[in-house]
Amino acid sequence: MITSVVAARWRALTISAVAVTLLATACGSGGGSNEAAGKGSGPVADPKEPVTITFSSWIGNEPSIKKMAAAFHKEHPNITVEFQNLPAEESSQKLTAQIAGGNAPDAAFVDASTVAGFASRKALANLDNYISRSDVVKPDDYVDAFKTFTTFENSMYGLPFDGESTALFYRTDMFKAAGIDAPPTTWDEFKADAEKLTNPAKKQYGIAMFAPESAYYWYPWLWQNGGEVLDKKGDVAFNSEKGKEAAEFYVGLTKYAPKDYLNSNSYDGRVAFANGQVGMYVAGAWFAGTLSDEFPKINGKWATAPLPEGKAGCGTTIAGDALVVFGSSKQQDAAWKWIEYLSEPDNMATWTYKSEGSTLLPPRKSLLESPDLVKEKPILKGFADAMKCGVSNVIADPDWGRMEESLNTELGKAMYGDQTAAQALDNAAQDANG
Repeated sequence: MITSVVAARWRALTISAVAVTLLATACGSGGGSNEAAGKGSGPVADPKEPVTITFSSWIGNEPSIKKMAAAFHKEHPNITVEFQNLPAEESSQKLTAQIAGGNAPDAAFVDASTVAGFASRKALANLDNYISRSDVVKPDDYVDAFKTFTTFENSMYGLPFDGESTALFYRTDMFKAAGIDAPPTTWDEFKADAEKLTNPAKKQYGIAMFAPESAYYWYPWLWQNGGEVLDKKGDVAFNSEKGKEAAEFYVGLTKYAPKDYLNSNSYDGRVAFANGQVGMYVAGAWFAGTLSDEFPKINGKWATAPLPEGKAGCGTTIAGDALVVFGSSKQQDAAWKWIEYLSEPDNMATWTYKSEGSTLLPPRKSLLESPDLVKEKPILKGFADAMKCGVSNVIADPDWGRMEESLNTELGKAMYGDQTAAQALDNAAQDANG
């Protein structure tokens, strides 16, 4: 389970912009029934004859999914789920090619950040009719930010299935040695702690920073300062005064980060935290599982806390996965029965926090608020609480992939000192508007 979790969460940071760009060049229509899917009343009936549905994912070999597929088939004997397994990092590109070639699967487990892009290309079935007929899927029970991931033009094209928020990991032993009593709760405290933890002579630093992922990890600071990526009209807003103030603070933290890891990524850079080279690390809940699994020797020497709050309060990035049905599917009802089954609360809990080694969270409010979650995985409490501050950085705009790529590149240049943070935002905005 750990390998899949890490791949999924790190993938969310690295391919979202590429995926949206790929979708923009994909076939303009997935064919089949998109908007009319699920029309009718009452629960969707099982097929009268045996059918097989194809399900694309990188989780088909996970024990919990295999068990659920067997249980589903027992409950719905006329529906067989055929898994199409592929690496997480290849999923979006493979699906894009299948859509263009007219051979998309019936359903899929996808990075939630790609749903709006697929929907905008008319590749997915609109699930509104199915949802209205379901006693299982309750739109109001989904965390708003995760529902945003799967919504396009006010309709849901996917069902959120798992997720995580971003929080602060810190080395309790290094904090104690530096005379820091508690994790930072404000920007000023965060900077002060980073400075106290930094001692270049000992190759010790306050925080790990990653230029290749600069945009993703900058977003929380932007939102905490009251800024936004795009305004309600869809125009660039990240280079506002609030945005520049947030960028200057964020880029300024590079002073307290090891240069050896600046061109790395948040997964490979985990070694810096494990080896005590950095005292603070911003990452998703996946990092907790990775530390426990790969670096058991530091168990008891680290803890988690919410990200510090800015002038506008709390704000954090989220990532997750979703379940979709394709518009070209000739077995849409059967495909819906499968993703509806996976969305049952007990099954969602089994896949997320109840799975051994998993640090994924369920995107349903009722499960996040359940005492059962904290009982099963106490380390996830802070991440569950942070869900209310989650903001989706995914924008259903064919040009967004290019915009975000430019923002990432320009902020990275600022980290290396090639330009100021304000110049980085202005350059990215100019490129986005060009």
